[in-house]
Amino acid sequence: MSAKKYVIGLDYGSDSGRAVVVDVATGEEIASSVMNYPRWMEGKYCDPVKNQYRQHPLDYIEVMEYLIKDALEKSPKGVAGSLVGLSFDTTGSTPVLTDENGTPLALLPEYAENPNAMFVLWKDHTAVKEAAEINELVKKWDVDYSQYEGGIYSSEWVWAKMLHVLREDESIRDKAVSWIEHCDWMSAVLTGKLKPTEVVRSRCSAGHKAMWHDSWNGLPSEEFLTSLDPLLKGYRDQLYKETYTSDVSVGKISPEWAERLGISTDVAVGVGAFDCHMGAVGGEVTPNVLARAIGTSTCDIMIASYDQIGDKLIPGICGQVDGSVIPGYVGLEAGQSAFGDLYAWFKNVVAWPIENILSKTTLIDEETREKLIDEAISQIIPELSKEAEKISIEESTIVAVDWMNGRRTPDASQEVTGSIAGLTLGSSAPRIFRALVEATAFGSKAIVDRFVREGVEIKGIIGLGGVAKKSPFVMQTLADVLNMPIKIARTEQTCACGAAMFAAVAAGVYKTVGEAQKTMGQGFDMEYIPNPDHAKKYLEIYEKYVKLGTFTEQELFGKDKIVETTGQIS
Repeated sequence: MSAKKYVIGLDYGSDSGRAVVVDVATGEEIASSVMNYPRWMEGKYCDPVKNQYRQHPLDYIEVMEYLIKDALEKSPKGVAGSLVGLSFDTTGSTPVLTDENGTPLALLPEYAENPNAMFVLWKDHTAVKEAAEINELVKKWDVDYSQYEGGIYSSEWVWAKMLHVLREDESIRDKAVSWIEHCDWMSAVLTGKLKPTEVVRSRCSAGHKAMWHDSWNGLPSEEFLTSLDPLLKGYRDQLYKETYTSDVSVGKISPEWAERLGISTDVAVGVGAFDCHMGAVGGEVTPNVLARAIGTSTCDIMIASYDQIGDKLIPGICGQVDGSVIPGYVGLEAGQSAFGDLYAWFKNVVAWPIENILSKTTLIDEETREKLIDEAISQIIPELSKEAEKISIEESTIVAVDWMNGRRTPDASQEVTGSIAGLTLGSSAPRIFRALVEATAFGSKAIVDRFVREGVEIKGIIGLGGVAKKSPFVMQTLADVLNMPIKIARTEQTCACGAAMFAAVAAGVYKTVGEAQKTMGQGFDMEYIPNPDHAKKYLEIYEKYVKLGTFTEQELFGKDKIVETTGQIS
């Protein structure tokens, strides 16, 4: 490679998008840019009480245009002209209904303010009823379409969400003819391949969330879908049979977008994927190493050889899909529906009197008051962490279950709720916070135990994302509970860097993802080593977590509806 070549990796998270410009020869991050979704930050189209979380497609478009232009403006002269590839990762399952042209309905004037015409964010749990119906039907059908998705279909996934929206909103039924995942739509927009049957669909999103598999000729049959609800009639014909791994190019960027962004029409656009899958690649995942993208939620990703997986079906995870992470391996996905979100919830509880009482005081001027409030709230988590860390494990008598946003794995259920037990009049905010941190670590252990119980060896753990980089107390607790060392990826933007690696392969700079990882990977900057004494003590508390989780689920739903909550319950 005599001439310098560059790629852009774009990562769409829950609250914001980010882009990195990367030198393909070294993996060096030349420039980066971050932007929040404007409408989302205003709280538009969401109703937390109903677990409704929607995002407007214009947020995605506006953020993309800003990120690419801003990152290139920050780059040295000549970088834009040497750009060869661009790839996306997004949250998921985050789908939207489209018309016959592949246009998300919210981009049509008549639906511009209709939340049901917008992208349904991964953490939207309005489709619990539809997910339950899917799970009931697949067990009666001659083919269990959920078998490669852990055997339980989640309300966080595409078919449940799209059916729920169609049922809820009669006004959009006539116009909607198909749906598309966020990760597929971004590549479609930049290449102009927007027609539903022309879109190059991601193996990652299709296999993990849409019940796609080669063995039954792609998506679930028309008979299955219409038996689920006649409203789904015809959707399969407007979708896809073939899917593609993310080392494949969708095509070149369209002239319109090349001009709009100030880049060449020779730039290759790669097949998109979900953030945690590309994040695992950016974090240099290798076979049998668990990569944990730890942020508002967690997504746990592994790759395993075909020989190791064989005909094995791993129950209760979020899918096992050929090539969904790295082509040539089976991608395994699990995760927790809330991790950082659990801490954010408690911060909001603690902050209530600050926001609602201090904000009314007239003793100081408004500007000073707002500054004090913002400063106080920003210090809640750091101060809670500092004080919680001083509490010994023996003193930590509170036990919590981390299902405040439902349970993703093991055994998906968005009906379950979190719980806190062992409270006394001496239970301070730091003690409760420590219990919540331990709960997220115990939820992580339940996932690891499930993999191990099913014969999937875990040789190491990699920590990715904001919590992994910024929360030593949380990460040390996690290492102690899992009783395994955790390496922390050096780059702060592992998902975007993973997307950049895929962009380099899609552009033909590297032949394989493995080659791109070896050259472009940035390694690790620290490692958390478990304390053997703490690990032993946490085993005892973990048993209490298991019992509390079982009790919580039993009391809510009755014995006949209980599923396994961890790998240790039979």
